[in-house]
Amino acid sequence: MEPRPQPQNNSRSYLLAALLILAALNVLLLYFYYQERQDNKTKDATIAAKTEEVLIAKTKLDSISAQLDTKIAEIQRLGGSVDSLMKVKAQLEVDKRELKNVSSFDHKKYDQKIRNYQTILAQKDQEIARLKEENGVLSQQNESLVQENSGLKADKQSLSDSVVSVTIKNQELAEKVTIAAALHAESVTINGVNAKGKETDGGTYKAKKTDKIHISIQLSPNGLAKKDEKLLYVRVVDPTGAVISDLATGSGEFLYNNQGMIYTAMQKFTFDNTRQRLDFFYGRGGQPFKEGKHTVEVYCEGFRIGDGEFTIR
Repeated sequence: MEPRPQPQNNSRSYLLAALLILAALNVLLLYFYYQERQDNKTKDATIAAKTEEVLIAKTKLDSISAQLDTKIAEIQRLGGSVDSLMKVKAQLEVDKRELKNVSSFDHKKYDQKIRNYQTILAQKDQEIARLKEENGVLSQQNESLVQENSGLKADKQSLSDSVVSVTIKNQELAEKVTIAAALHAESVTINGVNAKGKETDGGTYKAKKTDKIHISIQLSPNGLAKKDEKLLYVRVVDPTGAVISDLATGSGEFLYNNQGMIYTAMQKFTFDNTRQRLDFFYGRGGQPFKEGKHTVEVYCEGFRIGDGEFTIR
């Protein structure tokens, strides 16, 4: 009787089963890797959005604080009591300090607080109007206006036209001088910096080797610009259009065209008209830069004075 080849067939079956199991494990590992990357991207977007909400809330609370100071001073001048407003001011400072903890920020809670503060400000406007009436301020002003109106009615239109004409010309001249005196960034260069502090130029950098970026801004000379202290703002916009910002590293908000804008970094300097170079080193605190094209915007004294770009791959 001839021997049967069963043991060899069994060995092949075991080997085939082992290969299938390894292939399944590889697929599972790839799935977990992809899922982790997606989760990290979602977390980054959530943190960026929450940081922007905190900055907006802080700006609104700062504005309310300034208005409170004005109303406290006005009520004191008119002889009214400011005890309740001082308590509101103290609570407002507590709310501002709590904003430093971004992780515990509650958007709805702070929206309600801001509405409450705005209601108090409106109530105090009514109180100030009442105090002015009681002090006779409004009646004295009205009486003075009536007397001036009766004596100057004939010349009012002519004088008003002259004032308007001069005002318009002065505004036009001031706008031209302001534009001419605006600073300009002669160049904006961005270098990649690795974990050891070594810089690389060229504009395209590897994500794994880029620990931070070095932004160098060369200012053009301008004899019309005032030689005084100025603030330079830098915005780094990632490939998704979001501004890279972090309160812990000095990010905040500034006004541009009467609108609040988030900035990545800010530097105070004294302009001396010597083609100064200003340098910014900015890192994401351990978080890698996103792959794709990044834009760098430079602002000073209400003007966008320069731009640059770099690419992460």
